[in-house]
Amino acid sequence: MALVYEYMANGNLKDQFLENSTNMLNWRARLQIAVDAAQGLEYLHNGCRPPIVHRDLKSSNILLTENLQAKIADFGLSKAFATEGDSHVITDPAGTPGYIDPEFRASGNFNKKSDVYSFGILLCELLTGQPPLIRGHNGHTHILQWVSPLVERGDIQSIIDPKLKGEFNTNCAWKALEIVLSCVPPTSTQRPDMSDILGELKECLAMEMSAEMSMRDSVKISLVLGTDMAPNLR
Repeated sequence: MALVYEYMANGNLKDQFLENSTNMLNWRARLQIAVDAAQGLEYLHNGCRPPIVHRDLKSSNILLTENLQAKIADFGLSKAFATEGDSHVITDPAGTPGYIDPEFRASGNFNKKSDVYSFGILLCELLTGQPPLIRGHNGHTHILQWVSPLVERGDIQSIIDPKLKGEFNTNCAWKALEIVLSCVPPTSTQRPDMSDILGELKECLAMEMSAEMSMRDSVKISLVLGTDMAPNLR
């Protein structure tokens, strides 16, 4: 028996955040990866018949092609609903600490919204560059506990990965963070469907692309004005 994957030149997303990584994902690349991952998960939930829950969505299971296109991998823990009308799957607790839906951990009832929680943690990881469980002097702090007081203070600069050196669109960052917070309420019924999340992320990416285009246009105008205003040589 063998499992064959297409070659993924950039490994997995988790490797991109390692301290010794030679790559540095810029802001737009992170948003595109989030959209790609959301599209994959939305297909599992709403495009498959019956629907499939992944059960172990995390950064090491997001593989990246040479062009940084993201693809979901590792379906070893995935479960398909018995019928399309089923709302949840009763199963033994499984998954990776930090990404596991607290409601699932308490009840054993796993549904599509449990994957949504894991996606929220994954998106938070993409935005902040922090792992789901942040190591500190007094043990580990969950990424949501770390980000919560910063959100309350409105300190977006301290939330977004410092390796970006402030090169991100603030409005877009807040929108992406709002998507994170919508994915992680403790009660699964309060979380949106992946189709809604995908739509919001596409809007966020479009906002970033529009901002980049405006910036390029401003630079072009400045260059043209600078050329026209230069003194003629005699």
